[in-house]
This record gives sequence, structure tokens and C-alpha cells, in this order.
Amino acid sequence: MNIAQIRYVLEVAGSSSIREAASKLFISQPALSSSIRELEEELGILLFDRTNKGISLTEAGKEFVMYAKKVSGQYAILEDRYLSGDPDKERFSVSTQHYNFAITAFTRVIKRNNPAKFIFSIHETKTKEVLEDVRTLKSEVGVISFSDANEALIRKLIKEYGLEFVPLMIRETYAYVWSNHEFAGRKEISLEELAGYPCVSFDQTDGSNFYLTEEAMADYDFPKLIKSDDRATSMELISELHGYAIGSGMLSGDEAILKGMVSIKLKEEDPLTIGYIYRKGNSLSSYGNDYVEELLKFKEE
Repeated sequence: MNIAQIRYVLEVAGSSSIREAASKLFISQPALSSSIRELEEELGILLFDRTNKGISLTEAGKEFVMYAKKVSGQYAILEDRYLSGDPDKERFSVSTQHYNFAITAFTRVIKRNNPAKFIFSIHETKTKEVLEDVRTLKSEVGVISFSDANEALIRKLIKEYGLEFVPLMIRETYAYVWSNHEFAGRKEISLEELAGYPCVSFDQTDGSNFYLTEEAMADYDFPKLIKSDDRATSMELISELHGYAIGSGMLSGDEAILKGMVSIKLKEEDPLTIGYIYRKGNSLSSYGNDYVEELLKFKEE
């Protein structure tokens, strides 16, 4: 087994077909198939089910992918640090759910330090990946949230992963709509009133439990639901379809992509606890400490 094979499996797992994965990897389809079969023979397990309808991960394959992501991530860090040709560059990485204040804190760290040479990363991603990134030290700090519906699961994972969680705020539940929506001027609204419009939700699909959602009302049966994994796409859907999203009501007016959005307090209550995580026993770098300091400026008592 080698790192190339691991990356091949991850690419196929994230693609709709072997052909698509081969195209992304710039290798031939037969070569990719052969490499994966060799790996399966070496491991003594079947990673993929192959049918005339396509290819999908087996249960063993899903477990392998979970560990392969960690290996690939760590290898990428090693490549970046020791093979990039710039070992003297400052490095810092953060992973976060979709919160503007986490991005604001990140930009402030860069501005206050203004390093001469640096490679900083911010990963706006899924709940499970935020936890995994901090667990594997791909990122020093992560920003996550949980509601009453998924608090037990999130806290269980935090403990299992050897992480610490520091709460920053508890936010009530809001609906986001575009400024030209018929309900835009409302101060409060119910989900029943919004039932005729599509709810746009961040897609957490990765084989994990839906309770890893970063949004409130995770167990609500939305009659019309669109899942998106891109912020700009979500905004476009909400604007064009007069849809709505569920969130914490935290909108940054100086961010162009959000200028058309307004928030309305939901009558249904499912408060979100938002905070940051770091790996237990790991000493934060100066940038990590600065980032935490910036996050704490958003802390609500």
C-alpha cells in the first residue's frame, strides 16, 4: 500500500464513477481500476461494490476511507512543510462550520501579525471534518456548534477524539431570507408559515449520521428541502427560489455575499451552542493563541 493508492481510493469514493475519478487524477481508467484491485488484494478486503449501475463503497471501504482521509491529510501537511521549498514560511490552519465570525477572527490574526512569508489555511467544511481536522492536527483550532438534538453526539465525539470544547455563545434560531422576500419585514415567523418555500440546508452527506448537521431544527420534517455544499450556491438558491435557511441570526453586513440577506426570529426554539475546539494536551502556536483571543472577542455572557 502506498500514498498514491490511498489517494486513488479517496478520489473514487468522492466521484460518481471510475471514469470521472481517472479524469481528475489524469491517469487511465484501466490503470486506476488495476491499482485499486491490487490494493484490495493486498488488504484482503473489498473496498468497492461494482455493478452495472456504478461503483459504491462497501462497509469495509467506508471504514478504510475514514482512516485514509487522516493519512492523506497528514501526508499533505508533511509535503507542504518539507517538500514545498519554503520551510521558513509561517503556517497556521483553522477548520470551521459556516460562521462569518470565525473567518473575521482569521483575517484579524493575519492583519495583526503580518508575517513576511506564510501559508495560512481556513477550511469551511462539514461538522465531522472539523472534528477530524483538529483531531489529526490538520488544523489547530476548529469552530463548531450543536443544538439540543445533537449535543449528546457531538460531545461524545469531542471526548472520543481527545478534544476540548470552549463555548462562546448560545444563539436563538432564525430564518434567513432574501431582502425581497414577502416575509423579509417580519420580526418573527414560524416554520409552518414558511412551509410553502424551500429550505436550503448545508449538505453534510459523507455517510455520517444526519445529527451531525450544523443547523438547528435537525429533526424537523421540512416539506421542501434543498441540500447544498457551497455557500454562494446556497445564496443563489435562496434568492432565486424565495427560499430560506436556518441559522443563528449572525449576518455580517460588510460581506458582499450576504448583503441581500435578512434574518427573522423563528417561533420554534432550538438554540445553538457555538464554540471552539482544540486538541487536548496540545500547545497552541502563537497564531493559535492569537486566533483564540480573537474568537473570545465574540464571546457572549
